[in-house]
Amino acid sequence: MMNALERRSTFALSSIFALRMLGLFMIIPVFSVAGQSYQGATPALIGLAVGVYGLTQAILQIPFSLLADRFSRKPLVVLGLLLFALGGAIAALSETIYGVIIGRAIAGGGAVSAVVMALLADVTREEQRSKAMAVMGMSIGFSFMLAFSLGPWLTSLVGISGLFWVTTIMGLAAISMLLLVPKVTRHHKNYQQGYLAQLKQVLKMGDLNRLHISVFALHLLLTAMFIYMPSQLIQFADIPLASHGLVYLPLLLISLFFAFPSIILAEKYRKMRGIFLTAIGGIILGLVVLIFGYESKYILLAGLGFFFIAFNVMEALLPSWLSKSAPIQSKATAMGVNASSQFLGAFFGGMIGGQLLLLNNTALGWGILSAIAIVWLLISWGLAQPRYLSSLVLRLPEAKQTDEWTSQLLAIRGIEEVVVMSDQQFAYVKIDKQLINEAARQDLTQLLGKDVAI
Repeated sequence: MMNALERRSTFALSSIFALRMLGLFMIIPVFSVAGQSYQGATPALIGLAVGVYGLTQAILQIPFSLLADRFSRKPLVVLGLLLFALGGAIAALSETIYGVIIGRAIAGGGAVSAVVMALLADVTREEQRSKAMAVMGMSIGFSFMLAFSLGPWLTSLVGISGLFWVTTIMGLAAISMLLLVPKVTRHHKNYQQGYLAQLKQVLKMGDLNRLHISVFALHLLLTAMFIYMPSQLIQFADIPLASHGLVYLPLLLISLFFAFPSIILAEKYRKMRGIFLTAIGGIILGLVVLIFGYESKYILLAGLGFFFIAFNVMEALLPSWLSKSAPIQSKATAMGVNASSQFLGAFFGGMIGGQLLLLNNTALGWGILSAIAIVWLLISWGLAQPRYLSSLVLRLPEAKQTDEWTSQLLAIRGIEEVVVMSDQQFAYVKIDKQLINEAARQDLTQLLGKDVAI
């Protein structure tokens, strides 16, 4: 079970993610129409205004994450959220489409998704991290569904400029959520290297690259589906566009009943690889069902359901696996590469989804997406089980002794990282049980003055 600090931190950091995503996604269902009111607006510039946020996110995730592995993560999150809020305000005050594009680009400059996830990894024990990441994944999915319902309604009340002001307010509200997250100081075995060397180290790791390809494929397929599916729900299921949120939201809730047990199985019984590959299989199943049954309302909804269930299992598993596989001293960097891959996947998914709409053969469109998912499965087949660390929760010694104490801990074989929470007067000590030997146990017992169950 999560402790109170983990529950509070998971709630706060998931809320930051959800508020940012809600502000981002509310624009999407209305801007293609509302954006026409801006001076100089053309279809291409309207599309750029929507998409430029994702482009700057993809470009800046890695620089932010490289900094987050060297400096305190919370100030970087604050900086990112201030940029997000500033961009919203610039867009809200703009009368031309170019002003909106600049505002959206600045908002996207707050590329701190990876930093937030790395901070969540810091403040949760290894055994509870998958649950925390699952909650974050669900919050993102929920904000997506809510945004598509709230966007048109809020625009009718406050107009498109008012909607941008709402995103600014959400960015500032997200900053306040950081007050619930403890101050942490990370200590790990010292691997001094330059920024470029650190990035190269992450990019050379085969399993990390498979995870980056996985998040790219996952969000490519999701974005393409959300472009390709609505017209079919209208045509074959007789569900009007205004009611599509009522289709997606129940599917999201149903997926929770599959996602959380899957996470528990993956973590408790160390079946992460099997469940990961099964989830990709579930996505393929959903897409194949749509190839042959898209003309039937209930088969169409069943295919969508299979896809959503598998998607949410993957959304929860990916960040947890990434945090296990990434080098401890480069965790945020690995998450930054992963986040860039996610945004690039969404970008290419939008492009592919638009091209699929031009096809006269609906089954062929679903077949193309199925083929992409099958290639993804083949690439992912080479994944090895991640390394499973465990966490000890230890009280801190006298404040003046903390640095010396952490150094002594890190000198013990099998201890990988010490995350100190000085305000709470305890630390999470992350251990690789496979490396702990009898000598290490004795050293740990001597340092702590008591036996510790490992």
